[in-house]
Amino acid sequence: MTMKAPETKIVDTYRVSCDGGEGALGHPRVWLHIPADTGWVECPYCDCKYVHKDHQDEAA
Repeated sequence: MTMKAPETKIVDTYRVSCDGGEGALGHPRVWLHIPADTGWVECPYCDCKYVHKDHQDEAA
């Protein structure tokens, strides 16, 4: 069974929310804080990676 890679989203704020993006099939909404030193954070539910636009070259 092949699993698709988690999604990566470029954002312009250091605080983001994630709900899985699939309506009733998603997950509970969580608020995530992107650390300024790394520039990215992963959702603990769906593994979606949020990268701040100032760090998008470093987190690739």
